[in-house]
Order: sequence, then structure tokens, then C-alpha cells
Amino acid sequence: MRLWKVGWALAVTFVLALLAAGGIFYALVHLLDFQEIDSTAKLDAKTLFDLLKLSFGVVAGAGALVALVVAYRRQRVDEAGAHREATRLHTERFAQAVEQLGSDSPAIRLGGVYALTGLADDAPTRELRQTCIDVLCAYLRLPSSPDPGDVIDLLADGTSPSAEQREAHQDKRDRYRALREVRHTILRLIAEHYSVPMGKYGSWRGCNLDLTRVSIDCDMTFFGAGFHGRVFFDGATFSEGKVKFDYASFSRSVVSFRDAVFSGGSATFDGALFYGGSVHFDGAEFSGSRVSFDGADFAESRVPFDRAKFSGGRVSFDRAEVSGGSLSLERAAFSGGEVSFDRAAFSSGSVSFSGATGSIPSGLLAAVDGATTAVTLSALWPVRQ
Repeated sequence: MRLWKVGWALAVTFVLALLAAGGIFYALVHLLDFQEIDSTAKLDAKTLFDLLKLSFGVVAGAGALVALVVAYRRQRVDEAGAHREATRLHTERFAQAVEQLGSDSPAIRLGGVYALTGLADDAPTRELRQTCIDVLCAYLRLPSSPDPGDVIDLLADGTSPSAEQREAHQDKRDRYRALREVRHTILRLIAEHYSVPMGKYGSWRGCNLDLTRVSIDCDMTFFGAGFHGRVFFDGATFSEGKVKFDYASFSRSVVSFRDAVFSGGSATFDGALFYGGSVHFDGAEFSGSRVSFDGADFAESRVPFDRAKFSGGRVSFDRAEVSGGSLSLERAAFSGGEVSFDRAAFSSGSVSFSGATGSIPSGLLAAVDGATTAVTLSALWPVRQ
């Protein structure tokens, strides 16, 4: 804990000293059973000696109090100096790590990634930790070269590529793979640190995360992670790999997957808890991935899928429960793929499919029949409203 300001410390110390002195005096009077003070009594030598001892005791106590305040102030100054020194060392390490991250060598960039990650773990303040995370996320948002692919057998003019051209193409592809490994390492480290429980060393829970427009094409495991800040996946592309948010907790946080594209791989939110916050999937496109919210609990949280497009892959809300929250798929388009609500439970909340078009998701009618909450279906569907 930070030390109090000297003024507050001195005031509190004097108040406590007065209270302690008053308490001791009252206790002595009560124990000795004094009834009244005899004003006619003479001051004898023993009483005079006791008064002298009391005077010296008061002086010694005052001196001790002054010494305590001086020591407190010295400790506070030392603490401030140590904090400045830690911040200075952090700044030096931060500059070195960022310089490594901007190197032309993928290997040095990889070293910079681990240096920034360790720096975030050791940051003396939350603000400095957030800065390290922001730099890693900004690196992921930088434009990257596309995969050059395999060497073609014939060029545009119908001739075969020379040995130099083949070697240059292979070098280009090797560099692409190396830089992709740097990106994948950052994504994996982010997922690992958000999965560490709050209060443990290396936990980034509570820090903001901005992966806007980032291409996620590798495995990421947020198993049991806790999101308590602002997390953005707006416009992100989930094209390969397995991204797991299984049993993650979205508690009183703002998480956004607006306009995200799920075109390959899988993204699972099985058993996730959406509580007291909002998770937005507005405008998201599900065109080829396997996305599941099986067993998810939407409790006192707002989760809109408004204008989402379900055109391919499989999206399942099997055994999902809406209890006290809201699940909205207004103006969603179900034009392909498979969407299911098998054994879903709608209770003490609201579920809306107003304006939705396309085929009816599997299991939805059964969920509506057993619903104990307000469920609004699209007027374009030939089912009860």
C-alpha cells in the first residue's frame, strides 16, 4: 500500500495518541476507584517525583512521535525514489523492446515480443502494463504482406522461372512465414495472460484489449479467462485455427465482435458466462466457421446479434440459457449453414428475432414453446408471434 501523506499521518497519529492517553487515564481512575480529588492535600516528595517522571515521559513520548513522523517521511521519500527508479528502468526496457519489435529480423522481433510481454508482467503500474499490451495489439493491426504461395511453374509469358527467381520467391515466402510466427506468438501470449486468474503474477485481466481488424488464423485458448475491461474484436477475421472462449467470464465488461467475420476454423463460447455487461455481435458474418455457444449463460447481460448474417458453417446455441439478460437477433439473415437452438432455455429475460429473415433455426420453436420470458419472432416467419 502507498504511504499516507505526512499531514494525514501526523494528524492521525496525534488523534490516536490522545485517545490512547485518555483511555489509559480513564482505566486507571476506574481501577483505583478515585471518588474525588482532595484540594487540601500537600505536595509531598513522592508525588513531586511522580510528576517529574510523568513530565519526562511526556517529553520522551513527544520525541518518539517526532522521530516516528520523521522516519515515516523518510520512508515515503525512499518509496517515491524507488518508484521513480522502477519507472526509469521500465522506460529503458520498453524502448529496447520496441526497437527489437521494429527490427527487420523476424528472430529479433520475436525477442521483442517476449521482452514486451515480460515487461507488462513486471510493470510497476497498471497504466504501464496497459501501454505494453497496446503496443502488442498495434503490431497485430499493422498491414502485413499476403502469402506469396508456392512457386508457379510458368510465368505470365509462358516461360519457366529461373533459379534466381525461384530462390527469391522462396526467400519471400520464408520471410512471410517467419513474420506470421511472430504474429501467432503474440496472439497465443495474449490468450495465455488473460486466462491467468486475477491477482496472480502475469494476469492481464481487467486491462483493455483491442484486436480490431486483426486476422486471427491460429489457435488461441481463452479457457476460463475473465474479461472485466473493454475488449474489441471489431472487424476481426477468424479464418483458421481454434479460438476457445470456453467457460470464459464476460463480467461487467464491454466486449465487441461487431462486423467480425467467422470464415474458417472454429470459435467456441461453450459454458461461457455473460453477466452484467454487453457482448456485441452486430453485423457479424458467419460464413464458414463452427461457432458454438453451447451451454452459455446469458444472465443480466445484453448480447445483440442484430443484422448478423448466417450464410455458412454451423452456429449453435444448444443448451444455452437466457436468464435475466437479453439475446437479440433482430434483422438477422439466416440464408445458409446450420443454426440450432436445441434444448435452449429462455427464462426471465428477453429474446428477439424481430425482422429476421430466412430459414427457422433448428430447435427454436421448441425453445419458444417452453419459454417463460418474452420471445419476439420475425413477422416474415410463418410461426406464431
